[in-house]
Amino acid sequence: MEERRKLRRQHIMFYSRVFDRQTGTFMGYLGNLTETGAMIISEEALETEKVYDLRIDLPEDIYGQPILNLTVRSVWCQRDIDPNFYNIGFAMQDISEEDGELITQIIEDYGLQGYEDNE
Repeated sequence: MEERRKLRRQHIMFYSRVFDRQTGTFMGYLGNLTETGAMIISEEALETEKVYDLRIDLPEDIYGQPILNLTVRSVWCQRDIDPNFYNIGFAMQDISEEDGELITQIIEDYGLQGYEDNE
């Protein structure tokens, strides 16, 4: 797959639960994050080029809110190293300035220092 990502994904040191806001369905766990995209680890494959409204549970309500709501578009889906899971890449859509600042803060607080995903 051709690399189109402009920012390197930052692995984070917690696995927040991710839900579909429309259905309430658990989708998986947040695997990595940038200000413009994210990857979740899921037991189910997802259709690509589809828009999803996600709810991401934040750790310990330390950001003044327990969740982060994002609208994203799925751009790729592939099997994980563990064949029981899928890695699903998303591009964020219409991020508010507040949410962008929160995402940056999460990356700074929970990103694995010295490690960036080059996939």
